[in-house]
Amino acid sequence: MSDDFPRRPFAEGQSPTFEEAVKPTYTSATSSFSKTPVSPYLNYDSRYLHQAQPEFIFPEGANKQRGRFELAFSQIGTSVMIGGGIGGLAGIYNGFKVTKALEQKGKVRRTQLINHIMKQGSGTANTLGTLTVLYSACGVLLQFFRGEDDHINTVIAGSATGLLYKSTAGLRTCAFGGAIGLGISSLYCLYLIAQENSSNSSPKYL
Repeated sequence: MSDDFPRRPFAEGQSPTFEEAVKPTYTSATSSFSKTPVSPYLNYDSRYLHQAQPEFIFPEGANKQRGRFELAFSQIGTSVMIGGGIGGLAGIYNGFKVTKALEQKGKVRRTQLINHIMKQGSGTANTLGTLTVLYSACGVLLQFFRGEDDHINTVIAGSATGLLYKSTAGLRTCAFGGAIGLGISSLYCLYLIAQENSSNSSPKYL
């Protein structure tokens, strides 16, 4: 074996320079990507990464949207937060109104404002949270027993929520609450149907 063997390159011919190595090469295909630069390091066409494909991989037979049970947690939390915000704003208004009528000032007025905000905010948050818990529970039970999730579940769950929430106030008030729940849920279903017809997409039931 000659002494200059370790100094000879393994491949025949002259090795490429740094400029030649980093210079983008072009594919020889006759497609629309025939002159797209290819990375010299990974040797792939970066345009193939931007193809429209599903964002998630779902098991066979699984729904491509969250069910009522998965949505119930976010709905309950959102309702409580919205109720607290609305009740807090109403408490600020009532607090300023009451303290101005009583001509209270200083620490006494500040304490009364805080009391109004906390009392009315917690009460409104409790009301909306209770309604959402009842609606979510009825919707989950209907989906479990019927085996499907559609507009019928929404209407029945809304009506049952109104009936249950006013069930201790007498028969007439209970029926009035059920009618309000039926009306709100029916309007919501009509909105979903109109949106589905305009966009030709599957609706997301709440």
